[in-house]
Amino acid sequence: MTATAPGSRRIRKILFAAVLALAAIALVLAAREKPKWNIPDEAKQMKNPLRPSAAALQAASDLYLDNCAQCHGEHGKGDGPEANMYDPLPADLSNRKFNDSLTDGEIFYQISEGKKPMPAFKRRLTEEQRWQLVFLVRSFAAPPAPAPATAPPPATTPPARKSPPNP
Repeated sequence: MTATAPGSRRIRKILFAAVLALAAIALVLAAREKPKWNIPDEAKQMKNPLRPSAAALQAASDLYLDNCAQCHGEHGKGDGPEANMYDPLPADLSNRKFNDSLTDGEIFYQISEGKKPMPAFKRRLTEEQRWQLVFLVRSFAAPPAPAPATAPPPATTPPARKSPPNP
């Protein structure tokens, strides 16, 4: 048998350490990446069959406060009291870019099917209730309504000066 040169053994140790370091980095990066939703094309193309109304939004708001606000927060910002208990963190539903990137069908699918840690609501809520929640999710990212125009204060004119009476 031939003895290996001390330099060769050192290079192998360095290479082994480098491979281990790269594997550790890959694992950390993989763990940090948010899992993607696999939404079927037919779900993406679904349209909300309900018409937006104040009653639908109110019903959805009540459902949301009971089922969703603990994680997504009262205003959908992903800052509910239980949000930090989950990985990944709940989505910020008020983010316009996020909200605009999804179809109504995709939002409906996510509510219906869930994805750990988010539960599925397909069996907990009716189809109508889930579509109402789609309206509410959309409302979180809606631009704020313009403030009502206020009329300028009425112009005030100084009181007319009375001239002294003529004798």
